[in-house]
Amino acid sequence: MITPLRHVLALVLVLQLTAVAAADLTLPALFGDGMVLQRNRAVAVWGTADADQQITVTFGDQKHTTTADASNRWRVMLDAMPASAEGRTLTITGDGATIEHEDVLVGEVWIGSGQSNMEWPMHRSDAEAEIAAAGDPHLRLFTVKRAVAHEPRTDVEGSWQETSPQSVRNFSAVGYFFALKLREELDVPVGMVISAWGGTPAEAWAPRDRLEAEPRLAPLLTRWDRQVENNANAANHNHRPANLYNAMIAPLTPMTFRGAIWYQGESNVGRAHQYRTIFPLMIESWRERFAQGDFPFYYAQIAPFNYNSNPAFAAELWEAQLLTMRMLPNTGMAVLTDIGDVSDIHPTNKVDVGDRLAAWALAKTYNLDVPYSGPVYTHQAIEDGAIRLHFDHAQGMKSADGEPLSHFTIAGADGEFHAATAEVDGATVVVRSGSVPHPIAVRFAWHDSAEPNFVNASGLPASPFRTDSFPLLTRDSH
Repeated sequence: MITPLRHVLALVLVLQLTAVAAADLTLPALFGDGMVLQRNRAVAVWGTADADQQITVTFGDQKHTTTADASNRWRVMLDAMPASAEGRTLTITGDGATIEHEDVLVGEVWIGSGQSNMEWPMHRSDAEAEIAAAGDPHLRLFTVKRAVAHEPRTDVEGSWQETSPQSVRNFSAVGYFFALKLREELDVPVGMVISAWGGTPAEAWAPRDRLEAEPRLAPLLTRWDRQVENNANAANHNHRPANLYNAMIAPLTPMTFRGAIWYQGESNVGRAHQYRTIFPLMIESWRERFAQGDFPFYYAQIAPFNYNSNPAFAAELWEAQLLTMRMLPNTGMAVLTDIGDVSDIHPTNKVDVGDRLAAWALAKTYNLDVPYSGPVYTHQAIEDGAIRLHFDHAQGMKSADGEPLSHFTIAGADGEFHAATAEVDGATVVVRSGSVPHPIAVRFAWHDSAEPNFVNASGLPASPFRTDSFPLLTRDSH
């Protein structure tokens, strides 16, 4: 029996279509025209293709070949490269398919994340002059589109943009000013990736398995699991533990970058004691999943704001943030007590926030001689009717406005805190009150709307702190 010609032609067409499908080749959205690759490190390039397909990646004078695995994934590592402002083409080829991304630079790449104060755009930050002046072709921006997911995803939505008045207008103000400062000081291309969502708690940004491994977080996870059982819509809530990590951080974890900045905590104020567990756990989990060691992680201590709850709740969260810096290596905290707005949870001064985070990076990551921290309390010594406080970053401690140091309180064994006087004495501060003849503890700026005047010679403010270990008000909040 002879097969009709039309059947033969149909079979040929099917085989041709199959061949096209077999050559399918994809890259994540992070790879695009105008992207920035991390300098001085082996750089991951990854994507998907049909199993056993040979993939070749070419960039500059480098050429690397690999084969897609049984899960349709492939990855190559470009050799470490010096910074380069020369736009070059990144080319990926498979069986009959080619992807090219042009104007690719090599420099410093950072990730920024958190809630609304990180997401807060330039056009809402009293930054019209900075918006109009934006136009550096070697400063590139990428915003991850908001998304939730129940399981870790492999890609995000977004695209790279050169800085211009149009592109920066809706970009994270903190992220932009941080990146701009690095660009000015380092004189290399800078890429800034922002993955943030307003009003979200820290647990939404951490992987579920790491949260489950911490017994102290069991009540939080149980509460959310019950909500999902009772209301299926809760499964897609952007506050649900791990939902934002799955959709907006997990897809980034193969990337090669320098470090991360973070501005979040407002949504966890009522559970400040629990934040002592969640926040360092989140940082450690990111470091595990990105698999680039203890990469720099610098964050903004939330600004003063009247939360209309117990005024000590925010102070307890400030302490959780301070303890995280002491607990984890290669972390740093920008204190914002002097640039907040107690009537607005979104202070519009984002220039100083970005600059203070950048100062940490410039000093600790890039080893430049720049001031990066205000006074940080270390220990106390009880003297006759007074307490002497010792600090790191104590050089030139003073009042910022020439008035007596403000927002110090002192307590005796009864735990009742009274307003106190505080005087700088060399590298220490001596605190006393006539109402407390036998003091045992001091607190500084222990109030959500405190705007103290205690700074060092660099004009950087001291972090709120306490010297006591009295039970926290939020200790039972889950």
